[in-house]
Amino acid sequence: MLTNGVRRGYWCECWTRDLTEHEPPALRASFDAYSPHQADRWVAITLRTISPALDTDASDEAWAWLYQGRISTRQALLRSEPCMVAVTQANTRITWTIRPVIFLPLADRQEGELPACAYDFKPHAPDV
Repeated sequence: MLTNGVRRGYWCECWTRDLTEHEPPALRASFDAYSPHQADRWVAITLRTISPALDTDASDEAWAWLYQGRISTRQALLRSEPCMVAVTQANTRITWTIRPVIFLPLADRQEGELPACAYDFKPHAPDV
């Protein structure tokens, strides 16, 4: 199904990187948000979900963002500035990126059948 017209929004990604390896970061999830609230909420829900499994330092990083950093993230998104949230769990760095984008009128990625070019996507490493 094709969507009509361009639409402003935010492209959100979650990346992990093993700090002991010389491998590039791995893309774990992506999300298309249509408001600053929806974008930072995606990160907030994820952090709240994983925080019980994090070590003390990583959990403190997560909750510091949830209580304080989220406000500055929302303000930056309202100014159409990209944002990044990161926590380090043991030897793994988890990074969420949120970038303002303009969604083009292409096939809806939620539909069952994507065009063949959708499978040519090769994720690139974030500018971390």
